[in-house]
Amino acid sequence: MNEVLINEVLAMPEVTLVGVTKKHTKEEVDELAALGVTVFGENRVQEFLEKYDPAYTWHLIGHLQTNKVKYIIGKVDVIESVDSLKLAREIEKQAARHNICQKVLIELKISDDPNKTGLPLNELDELIVQIEQMEHIEWKGLMCIASHTEDLEKVGKEFETMHDLYLALQKKYPQLDTLSMGMSQDYQIAIEHGSNMVRIGTALFE
Repeated sequence: MNEVLINEVLAMPEVTLVGVTKKHTKEEVDELAALGVTVFGENRVQEFLEKYDPAYTWHLIGHLQTNKVKYIIGKVDVIESVDSLKLAREIEKQAARHNICQKVLIELKISDDPNKTGLPLNELDELIVQIEQMEHIEWKGLMCIASHTEDLEKVGKEFETMHDLYLALQKKYPQLDTLSMGMSQDYQIAIEHGSNMVRIGTALFE
């Protein structure tokens, strides 16, 4: 476990560390928890269900299919990867059945990588209008995945664009408090550009 990294991020009170446990065991989750990590992120629903422990706070951070929503409602604190109106409607439907208010982030496609998921920027305003009318969804902020590249200037510009958008939206939607951006390879750049939530997996286990 990379205790230096864990301590580095945990020492920043304004930044939440989400320990990404994809392809790691429940025992390793417990190990991270013993080192002070309290929030965990999973990409796939099946893997989440296999290691779910209600003693910990969980985020679903990977692409979420609508037919899998029913399995995680009431178990995950935040769904970070809302990227369509169809998905938002299913979350609303399942949250209503459980009589809970599900916290979500809207995942934006900030990279030009065709393999990256996320809502196109030009569709954001319409999704916000729809989500704001949903009684069982609490929209908390934005999430993105930057380009996977050695061009750090490009990554920085993508994060800067997200941060500027986040600040602009906060003026209209004061409930927004989360900007989730930055992973193992770029979390430091993300924090420099205003991220207050980083999703780190690989680097934690080095």
